[in-house]
Formats: sequence, C-alpha cells, structure tokens
Amino acid sequence: MSISQDTKELNSYINKKVDIESVASFKGNEHIIKLNLKFDINQMREALDEVKAMSEFKTAASGFHALAMTRRKNSSVESDNNLVGRYYTRLDDSYEEIAKDELVDEGSFTELVEVFKGTYFETIHKELSARYPVGRVRILEKDSFNCNSWHRDPEPRIHIPIYTNPGALFIVNHHCTHLPADGSVYFTDTRGYHTALNGGDESRTHLVATLAYPEYKP
Repeated sequence: MSISQDTKELNSYINKKVDIESVASFKGNEHIIKLNLKFDINQMREALDEVKAMSEFKTAASGFHALAMTRRKNSSVESDNNLVGRYYTRLDDSYEEIAKDELVDEGSFTELVEVFKGTYFETIHKELSARYPVGRVRILEKDSFNCNSWHRDPEPRIHIPIYTNPGALFIVNHHCTHLPADGSVYFTDTRGYHTALNGGDESRTHLVATLAYPEYKP
C-alpha cells in the first residue's frame, strides 16, 4: 500500500466514535449471563459487615482474599481445601496446559459455616441450593490494581457482586464486562479460560458459588 493509503486507513479508525459509556454497565454473552434471580444488595452488605466483625478473610493468593461460606459435613474450615481447588493453566510459550492443585469434591460442601448462620447469606444459600447444584461458596475480595491468573476451572461459577467499582472487570474467553453490584446474579462459564481484574481504586467483593457439576473435560 502507498503512504497516502496507509494514512487514510488509520484516519478512518481515528474518526470513528469511541464507546465510553457501555463499559460502565453489564454486557453479557454466552459465557457471562445475568440470571433472573436477584437479591437485596443492602441486606447483603449488612450481612457482610456482621460476618467480618466475627471472622477474617484469608489470603489465598496475592491480592486475593477469601472467606469460606460452606464446608464439608462434620469438618472444620481450617482442615479442608475450602479456598482453592483444581484449575488448569498455561505457564509459558509452549502453551501446554497443566493442572494445578487438587480436585475438590464440590458436592460435599453442604454445610454453612457457623458465622454465616442467621445472616442474609443463609437465605441466599438456601435460594441458590434450591435451584442449582451448589458446592463451595466463598466471599472473595480482590485488592485494587490487581489481577487473577489466566486459567480455567473444572466447573462453572455463580457470581453475586457485593462491592465493586467501574474498573472491576470479568473476562471469559476474551469477552470482557463489568458486573454491577445491584443484587444481580451472574452465571459465569469459568470452564473456559478467564480472569478477574480490579483496575479501580477500591477493593472488589463477590459472593462466588461453585456449581457442582461433573468436571468438564475438553
């Protein structure tokens, strides 16, 4: 191509209208879907204050803090792999996929951790469990200016944002969107490669429920 053609081509991109509005809202696709179910965001935040007054988040990875909401029957949270389980990733430019950590029997996480009993989170757990095969449920907090690893999980997840900011984004198979914290419930097909990032000034907090379906094997 000639210099003038190259210049004309670039100018055609420069002169297009830039979307700076829709990025502040939810834009779903087949990997990230807003469900019909919805909870009271104010009651969730009040319940989180109650729980945090009696318990502490544990750091599961850099910038990633977790609080187990469910556990195996007749076992302690501390003795179980409640916070981190099996995931798959690619570490280098060979692009070879490897498995990390132990596979978790999600269906065995049927009991609510004591600190959550009697709070609005118990209502949420009952409503989710009545509809879906729910396994581990955790409250996950992500520091500002931080990103999770690029990986896939054996099972999909339910996300319910409790606190967020416009710079908190969720990406599945290269589809990126913001999940507003308004009580909405989102199906996230984390069987595909995904990450969560928080590019905002404030931390991001989600309730995350693993769906206890059999492990997805490509």
